[in-house]
Amino acid sequence: MLQTLYRGLTRIGGPAIRYYLRCRQRAGKEDPTRQDERLGIPSRPRPAGPLVWFHAASVGESLSILILVNRLIGADPRLQILVTTGTVTSAQLMAQRLPERAFHQFVPVDRPGYVARFLDHWHPDAALWVESEIWPNMLWEIGRRRLRAVLINARMSERSFQRWRHVPGFIGPLLGAFRVCLAQTAADAARLRQLGAGDVRTTGNLKFSSEPPPAAAAPLAALSEAVAGRPVWLFASSHPGEDALAAAVHLTLSARLPGLLTVIAPRHPHRGRDIQALLTGQGLTAGRRSAGALPAPGDAAYVADTLGEMGVLYRLAPVVCVGGSLVPHGGQNPIEPAQLGCALLFGPYMGNFAEVAAELVDAGAAWSVRDGAGLADAVGRLLDDPDRRRRLAEAAGRVTTRHRQVVSVALAALAPVLAEAGITPPGTEPP
Repeated sequence: MLQTLYRGLTRIGGPAIRYYLRCRQRAGKEDPTRQDERLGIPSRPRPAGPLVWFHAASVGESLSILILVNRLIGADPRLQILVTTGTVTSAQLMAQRLPERAFHQFVPVDRPGYVARFLDHWHPDAALWVESEIWPNMLWEIGRRRLRAVLINARMSERSFQRWRHVPGFIGPLLGAFRVCLAQTAADAARLRQLGAGDVRTTGNLKFSSEPPPAAAAPLAALSEAVAGRPVWLFASSHPGEDALAAAVHLTLSARLPGLLTVIAPRHPHRGRDIQALLTGQGLTAGRRSAGALPAPGDAAYVADTLGEMGVLYRLAPVVCVGGSLVPHGGQNPIEPAQLGCALLFGPYMGNFAEVAAELVDAGAAWSVRDGAGLADAVGRLLDDPDRRRRLAEAAGRVTTRHRQVVSVALAALAPVLAEAGITPPGTEPP
């Protein structure tokens, strides 16, 4: 019933979908030069040879698969890899980070005609979907065509589980499109099984196996020289509501920490100008990276509103607060700063990384704070105490090292599906 209703509504909803895409385009959330891709119309021909299709929602998910993409490309010289995402920022990052023989397209909107056109053109030999992307028309079509599909780094939050459990006849067949589901945690695995997934295995969080974000030498050197001798902390991947908290932290600490520099890297860089205006309204002089500025000696804050430079910022700032955690968003990825030796802080809203956050706190590798006042206290204590920062960083290194094998476990689970598709799995390359 629900399946028929959903398919019918999306089939007749073409005008509404196009209007929706135009609104997103005006808001800067769609690439106007690649709008056809969202309608299932490809912007390039399908390459010859075997093709693996990765689908990831946005930035974090797409970055987490890079290690798999590189391992697969390295194992089979015939292989081509298609990566689809739904956001402009992730498309820009994939253009920078994907290796040769891997390329990006925008995922089509989940309308039957768009989906069929997409699959008819690309005809993937294997489809690897990431985390918790559930698009009914696409998954029904994948199942109908009997494509080799696997859900990797699978996540099913308690909140999503409670919603889906009321429509078992709807979610069960969708999850049935996946031959295997590789879950991040035992709790995710249990929820997926209860919703009807078949072969579910717990393999761990693939983000632990990802390479740390890179840092170009020249920008890092220029920033390091500009802030030399100053106490620096970073609010990474901030969301609306958190920028004001960062400003309040700076105002609280600046008297006792002369020269303090607060760096704010918004999760969505287009907010940079608004954040600069907010800081200025608080009496804080702030430079903006997208305008080409480096932190000036008189700047209290610095808005790092560019893409692909988190590796530079994590190497610059010894103390990092993870964004999306002091407002009810669910938290951004704490693993990258942990990998790079940062003294790590986050707020109470870390539901997207609940198990990771708990493990980091239990290991003495991160501190959880309750609110803006707690954040100011923690930032101040860490900037005052290099030994305490070092202990947190060393503990974080032990946690991330312990989980580096996740990619090997995931590849071992994928090997039979890849071999059935005629693709050489990593670790079985011919001599």
